[in-house]
Amino acid sequence: MKHTLQSIIKGSIFLCALSVFAQEKEVIESKNDSIAPPTKIEIVETTPQITSKQETPAVFPQRFGLRVGVDLFRLTRGFYDKTYQGFEITGDYRLNKNWWAAAEIGTDKLERNESTYGFTTKGNYIRLGANYNVYDNWLDEENAIFVGFRYGFSSFSQTLDWYRIYTTDPYFPNQEIRPNEKFSGLSAHWVEFVTGIQAKMFNNVFMGFTLRLNGLVSQKQPDQFENLYIPGFNKKHSGAIGVGFNYTITYFIPLYKSKKHKNTAPIESDVKYDLEGNKVNTEDNSSQSEDLKMIENNKKQLK
Repeated sequence: MKHTLQSIIKGSIFLCALSVFAQEKEVIESKNDSIAPPTKIEIVETTPQITSKQETPAVFPQRFGLRVGVDLFRLTRGFYDKTYQGFEITGDYRLNKNWWAAAEIGTDKLERNESTYGFTTKGNYIRLGANYNVYDNWLDEENAIFVGFRYGFSSFSQTLDWYRIYTTDPYFPNQEIRPNEKFSGLSAHWVEFVTGIQAKMFNNVFMGFTLRLNGLVSQKQPDQFENLYIPGFNKKHSGAIGVGFNYTITYFIPLYKSKKHKNTAPIESDVKYDLEGNKVNTEDNSSQSEDLKMIENNKKQLK
């Protein structure tokens, strides 16, 4: 009986110890299960999406046509110079981007009285040539700074109104003779170097002026009397040299627009961005490099 009781007590103690050990193991396992494993942080590099809108540049086709006008200098000279009457029509036609064919046609009448003679010249003239525009117009501008040349021809008559015979004898004063002798069928050929400007004042209306240096090539003149003034050539200086000036107002008649000859407005190009998608000022290279270094350092710290 005694041995049986001891066996029962020992078995109870063993079962209690086994139960306690099992409970401790479950607690430890539950604690281990409740602690989540460390999560790996992945750094994803993203590049900003930069969308560039394709810009279409503004195009300005050049206008081609005929420009016609008058010489205001000759037209208004008769108001303050009673010895002169004249009129000139000017015109030019655009051939390409820089070249213009040019022509002038007009009439002159001049009465000139000097100390020892007086004469009247009357006739018509024509000048043909071309102008080259050296000015680069911006967008739809149509101004011109040009150089050019002309070939001129004039047909005229000259009348010797009066003259005095030169003498140094004090007893015989200079006698005025009035022959009123007219010499018809006279002519002259010359060439001109021309420079000037044309400016657009408002829609299709232009104003400009030209300076001319003339060189006489040939002429037909009276045997007893020299050609002192030639219509279109003006007064002769130093035998065969003449100068001229005119001030014009013209109206442009547009005929068509050329797609071949056109001006294009510049567009913003070669735009650069940093890694954050910000526009970079390419002129400031030092600040650009510092910004890029700062971005690279931040990326390394995140890793």
